[in-house]
Amino acid sequence: MDLLRSVILGIVQGLTEFLPISSSAHLAIVPQLLGWEDPGAAYTAVVQIGTELAVILYFWRDIWTIGSGWVRGVFSAKARQAPEWRMGWFIIIGSLPIVILGLLLEDLIDREFRNLWFIGTMLIVLGLVLGLAERIGRKTKPIGDLSTRDAILLGVAQACALVPGVSRSGATISMGLFLGYERQAATRYAFLLAIPAVVGAGVYKLKDIPGGENAYGIGPTLVGTVVSFVVGLAVIHWLLQYVSNHSYKPFVIYRVALGSLVLILLSAGVITATVAA
Repeated sequence: MDLLRSVILGIVQGLTEFLPISSSAHLAIVPQLLGWEDPGAAYTAVVQIGTELAVILYFWRDIWTIGSGWVRGVFSAKARQAPEWRMGWFIIIGSLPIVILGLLLEDLIDREFRNLWFIGTMLIVLGLVLGLAERIGRKTKPIGDLSTRDAILLGVAQACALVPGVSRSGATISMGLFLGYERQAATRYAFLLAIPAVVGAGVYKLKDIPGGENAYGIGPTLVGTVVSFVVGLAVIHWLLQYVSNHSYKPFVIYRVALGSLVLILLSAGVITATVAA
């Protein structure tokens, strides 16, 4: 039974990781709606490795170009003039806020932040923020215009996704739009910026999987991770094509509707606010 549930949650993870609707929120809400035991923060962190491996595969050329360019810049002053050197530093700088806050707030993230009252509220609030960013953002700047200041602000925005319901991509994309970046540029950078943080968090949480009271176990977790990889790869391809010609409005509506439904079900006593610690 754990294997089937893990497959379903792997599908949920793959579908929701890259869309600005919060995968961690869905991994907390779906088990509640289906009457399942919460898989826990450790499962959530590890299964996200699958979707980040999908990012690595999809963007491997970009990653190789940025990584090799940054390494060359370490040893060559001339190479430091290349955009790859700057982009490498921007990703490093942008990753620092979520790493620092993730370590400092680990207990809150694993316990208090997983309260569904909190998650439902965050779905609505960040949905409205995304809607505002979509409405007022100029959406004219290419990713090549990225500056150190913008990299820091985008990193701080990504760190907000430590709170379930916020959405890593949603927060980063919203900040990108507020800063005037094109939808596709903001989305692409959000994917690249997420790689160090998500893979690092997943590897760090591997220690909590064997015998952990919040996890399904090693086998089901690995299966869920593989499923999330396959589904996530398809979602990346679709989303990058979608944002080239469409707005994020449908995701705004979905977030507000889902958050409202969660709060209504909590008020009616259909689901409970707290999940397994």
